[in-house]
Amino acid sequence: MRPAIARLSLISLTLLLAACQTSGPVRDINYAPVRPVTPPPAPSGNGSIYQGGHEVSWFEDMRARRVGDLLTVILSESTSANKSAKSGTKKSNSNTIANPTIFGSTPQFNTPGLIPLASNDNNTLAFSTSAANDFKGEGSASQSNAITGNITVSVIEVLPNRNLMIRGEKRIGINQGNEYIRLSGIVRSQDISPENQVESSRIADPTIIYVGDGQLADSNAMGWLAKFFISPIFPF
Repeated sequence: MRPAIARLSLISLTLLLAACQTSGPVRDINYAPVRPVTPPPAPSGNGSIYQGGHEVSWFEDMRARRVGDLLTVILSESTSANKSAKSGTKKSNSNTIANPTIFGSTPQFNTPGLIPLASNDNNTLAFSTSAANDFKGEGSASQSNAITGNITVSVIEVLPNRNLMIRGEKRIGINQGNEYIRLSGIVRSQDISPENQVESSRIADPTIIYVGDGQLADSNAMGWLAKFFISPIFPF
């Protein structure tokens, strides 16, 4: 009996230690950098000490313009939204019909009561109704977010109009988890500064993702049972 308990304790300890370990950041292949296109080899023996296709211009800046070039994006995203709505309706209605006069006299009549030996005397044809309803509704919502920092991405495609499609990922491993910043979009060559930088607000069709995993992210996530109680399918 004791050897079985010892083996079970050893297995439990091993599983506990394995659960405490934090794996490193996982690369997302959708944001992997693209290798630059290899230029065709220059023809040899062209009678010059300079080989065509291997020249370097002294007066050319280093801004990204080819597939595989690197570009630094300055993240300066800040959004804030507020929305409120208030509505109210009120309606009242009343109708009154007086007892008519027929041939110079107003009709009156008796009706038998619901209770034995009781009656309703001197009834007329007068009629009166009234109705009223009131509704008030109010709602509000607000949301804000901000992200700052830098991320260097690569050019994955040059469009016919010379715009650059960029894509990149930054992976940061911290003690108890990993942080990921993923970015993609389209950049105009004119918006790239001489320092080979562009602001995130000038990226067209941007996709900026900032997510994390690990123990801290797991502890901040809502459990499946709690999600059920606030989901639309919860009947109460």
